[in-house]
Amino acid sequence: MALIPVKKYSDIDKIKDSKKFIFIYKKGTPNSDCAYDALDKITNANIYTVDVNEVRDVHQHYGVNSVPSLVIVNNDKVENIIKGCHTPGYFDQIIHEKKPVYKSNNTENKQKRVTVYSTPTCTYCNKLKQYFNKHGIKYTDINVAANQQAAMEMARKSGQRGVPQTEIDGQIIVGFDTRKLSRILNIPTE
Repeated sequence: MALIPVKKYSDIDKIKDSKKFIFIYKKGTPNSDCAYDALDKITNANIYTVDVNEVRDVHQHYGVNSVPSLVIVNNDKVENIIKGCHTPGYFDQIIHEKKPVYKSNNTENKQKRVTVYSTPTCTYCNKLKQYFNKHGIKYTDINVAANQQAAMEMARKSGQRGVPQTEIDGQIIVGFDTRKLSRILNIPTE
């Protein structure tokens, strides 16, 4: 399939697909160009591209305040927003809903459910997501700066307000603790 440029929000509104992938980026910036090149390698998916240099109404409609961001819309509701540049393999996992499978002692284990609570300006949040991307860990990223309800839920679960926080199958890890994360997710230690 292809990367399909969009010129205004009404163009997206006309798309009849129940699930839409909308890539919002700023052409000419390193992270955006990196993510664009990675998404250009994805096959069997239509990805609608929005360059904020030219289109001003799409990112506001989806509440996107930093680029690059891949917005996943399911039945006209935002399902997830993936921020930053990732590998083509990671984007492929997200778009085609592939679950990573890890081999450990010759047995296969499905990955645990991982949710990252973060903010766009948090250095350790970005390091945590880079760590997961490097090791092929699929996760849902929730921007608690833009989602007050999620921020309150995060604080209720952990008793903490600081980010990053990672929820792995109901267990909360506060901060960027690679030893604990690698043990729980069966990631080889570096």
